[in-house]
Amino acid sequence: MRVAAIDCGTNSIRLLIADVDGENFREVYRTMEVVRLGQGVDKTGEFHPDAIERTLAVVDIFAAEITRRGVEKIRFCATSASRDATNRNLFLNGVHDRLGLYPEVITGDEEANLTFLGAIRDLPTSQGPFLVVDIGGGSTEFVYGNTDVEFAKSVNIGCVRMAERHFHSDPPTADEIAKATTDIQKAISEAATVVPITQAKTVIAVAGTATTVAAAAMGLPEYDRYAIHLSRIAAGKAHEASLMFLAMNHDQRTALGYMHPGRVDVITAGALVLSQVMLATGASEFVASESDILDGIAWSIGSR
Repeated sequence: MRVAAIDCGTNSIRLLIADVDGENFREVYRTMEVVRLGQGVDKTGEFHPDAIERTLAVVDIFAAEITRRGVEKIRFCATSASRDATNRNLFLNGVHDRLGLYPEVITGDEEANLTFLGAIRDLPTSQGPFLVVDIGGGSTEFVYGNTDVEFAKSVNIGCVRMAERHFHSDPPTADEIAKATTDIQKAISEAATVVPITQAKTVIAVAGTATTVAAAAMGLPEYDRYAIHLSRIAAGKAHEASLMFLAMNHDQRTALGYMHPGRVDVITAGALVLSQVMLATGASEFVASESDILDGIAWSIGSR
């Protein structure tokens, strides 16, 4: 069965078209656009009209691709920003007009389950228990388990949220970094009351922040998802990457060959979150995975 999975987060919207047959999975098409749907949501509690317009313009493109490639089933999941926005119906109705379905505004728990399902697929069960860390735009999910989710917690320390809340200078000041760090540490401690973050055999970090940090740690001249997928990044390298981004200004980050233009303004906050996560877990390394919630959504369609 040919399926289309759409993941719409705070920073980006992504489409995966795949053929799913039981345990068989074949990727057909994958794409991502940074639309910053969550622009200002942390402060105002609402979607900005420009953000909705940008996102729906990409949904139009996705709709054409879905039709062209003969998709049979679609699942569209919206996460943190859509959970928070009081005017989310403007966005949901716009998607319905274009795709004939309403996005599911999934809970943090469902987001965690789908992320875990996608993240562990390419790793042997002998490397469990796993801690999957998904640093998104609005929230970060901590998910622990072996073959299934055993503990999960979503906390509001995504890269867009932290950047908008704390980083008003470029590069950020020492005071801004200190306040962001305190905020991040408090949220990680909250997650740790639910999830045994120090007990995993393997820490897997997914989504754009983690893969960009991996690219920096590996010294890649340009972004290469195949080189990044399942790479093992030492905790020390993650800390170094965070310090490097914190010291750079916008133009310096833009000049990095592996940096997606849509991450330039938020990678500093995201990398700080990842660095603090590595300190809190005590893990010596993380596995960077290109398989995440988007893959989990695709798998979930096949099992419905």
